[in-house]
Amino acid sequence: MNPMSSLSTTGLAADPTALNALRYGAGKGGDDKAALKEAAKQFESLFMRELIKSMREATQKSGLMDGEGADLGTDLLDQQFAVQLSGLPGGLSEAIERQLARQMSNTDGSRNTGSLAIGDTSTVGRASAGPRQAGFVDQHSEAAATVARESGIPASFMIGQAGHETGWGRSEIKHADGSPSYNLFGIKATDSWKGKVAEITTTEYINGEPRKVTAKFRAYDSYADSFRDYARLIGNSPRYEGVMEQLHSVQGFASGLQKAGYATDPQYAAKLSRAINTTLNLQRAQS
Repeated sequence: MNPMSSLSTTGLAADPTALNALRYGAGKGGDDKAALKEAAKQFESLFMRELIKSMREATQKSGLMDGEGADLGTDLLDQQFAVQLSGLPGGLSEAIERQLARQMSNTDGSRNTGSLAIGDTSTVGRASAGPRQAGFVDQHSEAAATVARESGIPASFMIGQAGHETGWGRSEIKHADGSPSYNLFGIKATDSWKGKVAEITTTEYINGEPRKVTAKFRAYDSYADSFRDYARLIGNSPRYEGVMEQLHSVQGFASGLQKAGYATDPQYAAKLSRAINTTLNLQRAQS
C-alpha cells in the first residue's frame, strides 16, 4: 500500500509528525510528481493551521471569543479550515512543490530520491508566520541577542514572549499622548518602580473571567532597556527561580511563567509556547 495515499490531510493538520510518512514515501520511488504534490499540500495545510491559530489568538486577546469550552471546538474548526484552504490553484502549495523538487535534484541534474528534506520548513517558514511576525523578529533580534548573552535567557524565548504580549507589535503599551513606552513584556509598575509609567486599560482574568481594568506599566527609553529589565526580573526574582531552570524547554519555560503568576490568562502557557515556536521557525529561516 502506498504510504502517500494512506496519509490523510486531516491527519497532518492535527499531527505534524505525520510528515514522517511523507519522508518515507518520497524515498520509495514510484510517482515522484504525485508525491511532491501531496507533500506540498500537506505542508500548506500545516502552515495554514498555524496561521489560523495566530488569527484566533488575536481575537481572543481582544476578548471577542472568550468562553469556557471554546478551545476544543475552535481547534477542530481550525483543522478543517486548514484542510479546505490547502492545495488551491495558485496557493502556497505550488511554491512549496517547486522548492521540494529542487531539493530532490543534485547540482548535476541527476535525481536524488533520498534527499527530500521533509523536516526542513525554513524555506517557507517566514511566509507561513506572516510578515508582521517576521518583521517583529528582525526588529528585536539584535537587542534580544545582546541581553541573551548577558542573562542566559534565549533570545527566541524573549522575542516570542514580547511578540505575544504586544500582538507582534500591534498593541504595544503607549503613553496617553500616543508615544511609545517601549514596554514589550507587560511589566506593571509596582510601588518599588521609580521610573517612568504608562497608564492604560487592559484585560485581566479574575476568577477565570476577563475584566477590563486600569493599570500602571513600566516605561523605558528604548526597547533594549525593556529586554534588560525583563531579564533582571526573571533572573533575579525568587518568584521566577523555577523558570530559569527551564531555559532548555519552550513548554517548560512557558509553563513555569504561568505557574509563577506572570499572567492571569489561564491559556497563557499554550499561547506563549506557540509564539516562541513561531520565533524559532523564523530564526531558522533567517540563518
